[in-house]
Amino acid sequence: MSTETVRPELLSAIEAAQDKKAGAITLLDLTGLGAFTDYFLLLTGYSTPQVEAISDAVEQTLKARGLRPQHREGRSGAEWLLLDYGGFIVHIFTDRLRLFYDLERLWRVARRINFDDSTPGSSAASNSGDAARGRSS
Repeated sequence: MSTETVRPELLSAIEAAQDKKAGAITLLDLTGLGAFTDYFLLLTGYSTPQVEAISDAVEQTLKARGLRPQHREGRSGAEWLLLDYGGFIVHIFTDRLRLFYDLERLWRVARRINFDDSTPGSSAASNSGDAARGRSS
């Protein structure tokens, strides 16, 4: 998986998250793994208000593209919010809960793209099998 093949709606969600200063932006490609969705977009907020702001920005950006979540999990003040768009799920965690649930480890066989603070699709995005452990796929 490369940034050139990432679905436009996912790139829009990533840009919205970057605008709200989300950290550790990771896209997991779950296609072919028997998962209930094709992609997980993992985002980190460093406070519960930031988690909520990231969620609101992603939801508003995708709504402008004609997409609405089929399901939401979490409430105001939560440390983990989930937006289920069917073909992809956006997970927005505080740093503490992201480390606790460690979805990257759970889905370690998934192809992965890590994005930094720059625009999606730029050379600053990196492909890796396990960036947290320094391994590439």
